[in-house]
Amino acid sequence: MCGDGEGTDVDSALAGELVAMTDEDLRRQQGASAGGQAYRDWENDVEAQLAYRRVTTRNADRLSEIMDQYGWPTVTLVGEEGARRAWLIAQHADRQLDVQRRALRLMAEAAATGEADPGMLAMLRDRVLVNEGREQICGSQIADVKDGVPIPWPCQDPARVNQRRAEAGLDPLPV
Repeated sequence: MCGDGEGTDVDSALAGELVAMTDEDLRRQQGASAGGQAYRDWENDVEAQLAYRRVTTRNADRLSEIMDQYGWPTVTLVGEEGARRAWLIAQHADRQLDVQRRALRLMAEAAATGEADPGMLAMLRDRVLVNEGREQICGSQIADVKDGVPIPWPCQDPARVNQRRAEAGLDPLPV
């Protein structure tokens, strides 16, 4: 990416808003990691799940407004952390596929000019593909974990997944 994105033109108010939005998302998601008793407890806690859905929906709605006004929240606009947090909002907008698809398109344009992280772009692309019921490209979306090994949702041309991951700047999947 170009520069560190933390120059004087960074919209610190917008960056702070993105951070606050995702802080709430991550708080609501605690205990929801795959596997283990904490996940099963969270999975069965309808109120916790509804609260999480409300947060991710509200965040996606706000990200849509931000994209209306600015396009993708680039590194130059909101700094590296703000851009990462915008990606996280898009990544968690699973029930608003239209927002995810739009974020993917705008983020791809930003990545082409060094204004968005290619690894994050690859993960969002995979997320959209999985949400559409299609095979992912880089294997970043995990369906399960068995014996500590992540099992990705189905991938296009699985023999080349780690090559594509390397091209996107992602670590290889265990073989």
